[in-house]
Amino acid sequence: MDTDLDDAHTDYTAPRPRPVPAGCAQSDADWLRYLQTDTPGGPLLAGNAMTRQLASGHPIHLMHTTTALDAIRASGQLYASSGCLVAALYCAPLTPTANGLRPHNLGAYLLRTKPHTRTLVIEITPDSPVPARGIDYLRLGPVHLGTYQDLRGFLTEAEDARLRRRAVQQIRTAAPFLDTVLANATGRGTPPEAFVDQLAAAVPVLPFLGYVYFEVLSEYLMLHSTSAQTRAYAEVGEMNNGLCKRLAFSAVSSMGTLFDLSRFHPGADRLHALIAGIEPRLDPGAARYTRDRLSHLFTAVALDHGQDATAFTFRGQDFNSLSRTAPSLLGQCLFREMRILERYPQLYLAFEQAKALRAWSYWNDHQIATPFNGFLPKGEIGVNPAYPGAACTVWLAEAGERGLLHPVDELDVAFVPRLADLSMTAMRRDSTGRAAGHQADT
Repeated sequence: MDTDLDDAHTDYTAPRPRPVPAGCAQSDADWLRYLQTDTPGGPLLAGNAMTRQLASGHPIHLMHTTTALDAIRASGQLYASSGCLVAALYCAPLTPTANGLRPHNLGAYLLRTKPHTRTLVIEITPDSPVPARGIDYLRLGPVHLGTYQDLRGFLTEAEDARLRRRAVQQIRTAAPFLDTVLANATGRGTPPEAFVDQLAAAVPVLPFLGYVYFEVLSEYLMLHSTSAQTRAYAEVGEMNNGLCKRLAFSAVSSMGTLFDLSRFHPGADRLHALIAGIEPRLDPGAARYTRDRLSHLFTAVALDHGQDATAFTFRGQDFNSLSRTAPSLLGQCLFREMRILERYPQLYLAFEQAKALRAWSYWNDHQIATPFNGFLPKGEIGVNPAYPGAACTVWLAEAGERGLLHPVDELDVAFVPRLADLSMTAMRRDSTGRAAGHQADT
């Protein structure tokens, strides 16, 4: 069994609490219990339309938007992309109705905001019912570290030295705040607003914190929202994905051009303004939730489970010690530093295809044809292009009345177990040379 990938996968219909470092004030089971039973949206973690459909064994309908229809037709091939789904084609769920295919609210958002794309409808018929398992990209640090260790030979000595030096430097520079995170995870509380301001200052130093910060706030909004729109989506079994879209685009003006969560670092005042602008009644608890949840989550994700969080310090750590005590955090730092190497466009397929092969093998072993973003089942779902046991049909689709999709032209295409070229994904660089981050956002 691939234990690193197994740890990165979640199944909210049959949750299995993970071990956490000694000294944590709450266990993983404590947080799961709170999220599932003590929040308004908690029932959707296990009982949402997407995971029910995935586990049903019935045909699964997905939508994918693309600007490359001509290339897809010419090649007859569909490739996956790296990103939050690791090695899957990024899609959103569709629900069959009497009048057409109804997009999940994420899909409806994509149709509204991507006017120059074409929409594909993909029908996948699995060969049997399987558990609905998603992959949590925040837990992929050990996979990133292992890939680096296996493929260091692709790097020049200077590139390798830079990667190692920069990853350690990030952690050492952020160490005072990271130790504050551990203190909060072990019950030694920092005032919430002060914690958020320290977090905001640390994100530019340690970009991985921006990803954790964003996902914690997305979780807070989606599970605690009681707006009329959120309730309407809940009635059809959907989390309100629009809340985290509004959060990201309100917090970072350039997010629509390049979805890069290393740029997500609102301080306390800005955080309160953002949450108040989305759902005012959630504003008072946002900073405290950020402090409590991020402290626990970061400690659980970053440290090896054999560590004692009450005694550990990030100060003075070197590469070798971090590879033993905090391999996940070290892997996340290496991954993000590699993406700003000058030669990353040439190295991309070597490193990312290796992770893709590992993910495809794991998914096939566990009969996962359609992995989803498993931090939360919020509608980000992908197609495993290497899955051998499912019939698949792809159509070009058009939107009709009430935003329903209608397949109009079956395409003669097949999924290929190969990653798309970097230039075709949201992992590309922007005009400043920065690499994008969160997802290959169709």
